[in-house]
Amino acid sequence: MKLKKQVTVCGAAIFCVAVFSLYLMLDRVQHDPTRHQNGGNFPRSQISVLQNRIEQLEQLLEENHEIISHIKDSVLELTANADGPPALLPYHIPNGSWVVPPEPWPSFFSISPQDCQFALGGQGQKTELQMLTLSEELAFDNVDGGVWKQGFDIPYSPHDWDSENLQVFVVPHSHNDPGWIKTFDKYYTEQTQHILNSMVPKLQEDPRRRFLWAEVSFFAKWWENINAQKRAAVRRLVGNGQLEMATGGWVMPDEANSHYFALIDQLIEGHQWLDKNLGVTPRSGWAIDPFGYSSTMPYLLRRSNITSMLIQRVHYAIKKHFAATHSLEFMWRQTWDPDASTDIFCHMMPFYSYDVPHTCGPDPKICCQFDFKRLPGGRINCPWKVPPRAITEANVAERAALLLDQYRKKSKLFRSNVLLVPLGDDFRYDKPQEWDAQFFNYQRLFDFLNSQPDLHVQAQFGTLSDYFDALYKKTGVEPGAQPPGFPVLSGDFFSYADREDHYWTGYFTSRPFYKSLDRVLEAHLRGAEILYSLALAHIRHSGMTIQYPLSDYALLTDARRNLGLFQHHDAITGTAKEAVVVDYGVRLLRSLVSLKQVIINAAHYLVLGDKGTYHFDPSTPFFSMDDTRLTQDALPEQTVIRMDSSPRFVVLFNPLDQERLSVVSLLINSPRIRVLSEEGQPLAVQLSAHWSSATDIVPDVYQVSVPARLPALGLSILQLHPGLDGRRTLPSSVRIYLHGRQLSVSKQDVFPVHVDEAGTSDFALSNRYMQVWFSGQTGLLKSVKRVDEAQEHRLSTEFLIYGTRTSKDKSGAYLFLPDGEAKPYVPREPPVLRVTEGPFFSEVVAYYQHMQQVVRLYNLPGVEGLSLDVSSLVDIRDHVNKELALRIQTDIESEGTFFTDLNGFQIQPRRHLKKLPLQANFYPMPTMAYIQDGQSRLTLHTGQALGVSSLSSGELKVGKILRGQLQRDENRMLGSRTEKFIFYDVCMLRFLSWVYLVLILRAITGKDLRNHLVQALPFPEDKTEAQRLSNLCPRSQSGGARSFLAPNSTFCLVSDALILVLGSCLLFLQVALGSLFQGLDMSFLQPTSLTLLYALGSPSNSMDIQLEPMEISTFRLRLG
Repeated sequence: MKLKKQVTVCGAAIFCVAVFSLYLMLDRVQHDPTRHQNGGNFPRSQISVLQNRIEQLEQLLEENHEIISHIKDSVLELTANADGPPALLPYHIPNGSWVVPPEPWPSFFSISPQDCQFALGGQGQKTELQMLTLSEELAFDNVDGGVWKQGFDIPYSPHDWDSENLQVFVVPHSHNDPGWIKTFDKYYTEQTQHILNSMVPKLQEDPRRRFLWAEVSFFAKWWENINAQKRAAVRRLVGNGQLEMATGGWVMPDEANSHYFALIDQLIEGHQWLDKNLGVTPRSGWAIDPFGYSSTMPYLLRRSNITSMLIQRVHYAIKKHFAATHSLEFMWRQTWDPDASTDIFCHMMPFYSYDVPHTCGPDPKICCQFDFKRLPGGRINCPWKVPPRAITEANVAERAALLLDQYRKKSKLFRSNVLLVPLGDDFRYDKPQEWDAQFFNYQRLFDFLNSQPDLHVQAQFGTLSDYFDALYKKTGVEPGAQPPGFPVLSGDFFSYADREDHYWTGYFTSRPFYKSLDRVLEAHLRGAEILYSLALAHIRHSGMTIQYPLSDYALLTDARRNLGLFQHHDAITGTAKEAVVVDYGVRLLRSLVSLKQVIINAAHYLVLGDKGTYHFDPSTPFFSMDDTRLTQDALPEQTVIRMDSSPRFVVLFNPLDQERLSVVSLLINSPRIRVLSEEGQPLAVQLSAHWSSATDIVPDVYQVSVPARLPALGLSILQLHPGLDGRRTLPSSVRIYLHGRQLSVSKQDVFPVHVDEAGTSDFALSNRYMQVWFSGQTGLLKSVKRVDEAQEHRLSTEFLIYGTRTSKDKSGAYLFLPDGEAKPYVPREPPVLRVTEGPFFSEVVAYYQHMQQVVRLYNLPGVEGLSLDVSSLVDIRDHVNKELALRIQTDIESEGTFFTDLNGFQIQPRRHLKKLPLQANFYPMPTMAYIQDGQSRLTLHTGQALGVSSLSSGELKVGKILRGQLQRDENRMLGSRTEKFIFYDVCMLRFLSWVYLVLILRAITGKDLRNHLVQALPFPEDKTEAQRLSNLCPRSQSGGARSFLAPNSTFCLVSDALILVLGSCLLFLQVALGSLFQGLDMSFLQPTSLTLLYALGSPSNSMDIQLEPMEISTFRLRLG
């Protein structure tokens, strides 16, 4: 009641001030002293001035009348709904603009001084090797190094090991791609199961034998098909150290395109499987095939209690430099780390590849002679025309000396006398004969070498952890500690080149449709895990577990595994054959449909006002799905809600742990619609046409857009009633520019559609924050101006076309090999432009021959109103060997420096290096990139991974948005292929106030708005007599605004344990976990390693935790 009185008094005061101001203006005109001096005889010039003033006054009166009228309506609205959130009711002003009233609370959280300390001052410890600096200093020449083509001659003296023996660990391994040339299942059937079936008896034959395996996805499938006796044998092999499970992830993931949420998820899935079935915890990381390396992965491994790791595919010039400076082994540290807590020991393989010819030493011609799968009579041989020879007593001395020479040369590149020699390749050891050939021949060599004390060498089979343990012992440090004299490195290893100018930057954007589908599935998985966990906790609390579909957990597990499978370095990269890509797509779509069902089932229980009425019937879903996809390569089709005489209900799910104000768009079959909140409060809506093409309106389908304030991790209910609310149902207006093309345009009475046959004048859209100008000829962006600034800033976009080389090597799935600078995209006909303006959003759609681009400007307070939302639908399948790019140009003086994210987790500075070819200056952009100078910043957020560069000051170039038909496969075994069309989203932000920067970037990441979209679940048509529903607000308001977490913080069930994964980004956070779960009691909290395998500290009953900046923490908890 007190609030109602305050609101009424405030509104009355505003009204009085406005009336008094008008009175003063009128009084000033009536008592103008010049008027009295002239005695009423006005010259014509003064009469004209007076007329102008009168006209201005009339306009002011009209505008004030509009404002006063709106104030009165707002006061009545506030008074009627004083106990709930106010509804946004926009209004028109005479200049044609829509005004949305400000909200009573701030759009952004305030920050405290300590929040800035980490971002501004926490630079971390200085490292000897900083990759950005090193890239600027290296010549990146390609001098012929002799037998080691990309290296140099390695001299040594046989007496170098007189005081300390050379200790050699030969590590047999088989790299199994979960999809590449063949599908996952076909690889398993034809090759992988045979490798693993032979592994057990062959390792049992000799306890000195060792084997390394990395891909848990294949191992889990094999485990399901073997008997208990063989399972017991495998456990014994793991227990006695003959078999090592390295890294332990579901796959060996790509590190350029994958998001850290998915990287963690596949790591947890693999580690939990290993713990449950083998009782093993991985100790070492093994990443021999990803095409470049992110510094995010070593952080995740270290937080999973892995102390050492190995990498292989690094630019050949960097390998050469590291080899020359004995820096191939180093401590890899995060750039922000102030106390070395993120350090992980890393071994970089020095030579071209991980196959046998490139692992024993610098001369592949000699090393190939020790790959005994290539013995004469087999299917493969040595390209250097010198075949291997079986080891006999007659030749063992000569062959051992030849091999030892390579071992010694390789060891001179490292700082210790412990040497690692991998022995394997893709899908090796798939036949018993290879196991025998490799193990028998190498054991004969080892026995001879070890029997000759004067050679000062000890050689044996080993695992990766055997090697690291020996190195730590030799250097006198604990596992994971920095050996004396070894360097510390920070940064990443992008972009990768394996030879000449063959930069692997093509896969940053290959098959972007599936990269987008990956992000959609990822967001749905996170949302489904949260809702399922909440629903199950509540239903257990109420004792109704028997009625809930607990089988949904199997759907969650299957989705985790399919998402994990797609993180494989030949899946999300787009570097698999067409049939394999289709198989991935089918798996992703199947899981997407399953996750929607999990969300529906959980929301069903959570929104019921009376939980006692809950009844699950699998044959009649409680909600409809928000959209559907007909096939794995189809775009989503939004569900059309059909109205009749009865009301319909829609449940909105906000998967973020922050309250948000978003525009939610629904498709409805009638323009006569009233939208109410759960409490019955009328809501203003924007009514727009639904278009099937540039000029054709879909009949009987209308887009209803509602600004909805949604609780964190919550469910909100909208009521849809038939009928018309003229004051709140606000139709948008449409202008169509045909540019002289003879096209018929659909028209409806509901929406004013103005057709301009030949106009080409520039035009603008605006909201409370900015005015955005577009080219009247192209429909593309030209400039932007903040309303609080006088200066207009360039922000132009254009499409470009890259050709590919005419030589043998061309662009393909892996490589980007352009034929020169990009050329402007020139359409055959001018585009058709459609400009829609409305109270809550306005947009420009430009229709070209090969693409359509939508630029949307939201008229909302907060982050969404400060951004431009750009989406493109592209189809260039009729272009041969052409690639499409988007260039964004600004007047920011970035001077060749730009910034990209690594896996959505951290930001890495980049620099345009003119000494390198064009393709070398592209970098992965999983979620965002930005450029800046001392005054301004432009940030680009993406809906899926793409490649990006900044080839000139003030420019961002989103490379290779889509390819046409590429006739060659750059000699990487994939063959020619055609891309499907792609729908992708980007979001651009421009800020000139550095005060806002940290927090705005904290509040909006690539995952926040572009992927974690609000899901709208409509009630089925036959359930209009719905049971009483209520909103779900799982997070208590007492938690406070400062308890928000990283956008991918999540909680889910793993092996029947509820886990919470929290991330803190740039802020020091105090989190009251009790406030996250309203209505539930939390009685147990156990901090653990990232993948739950190690307890960190003792369990606590305190629900308050502190998160350090840039840390990801995992907890087991119990809700009751």
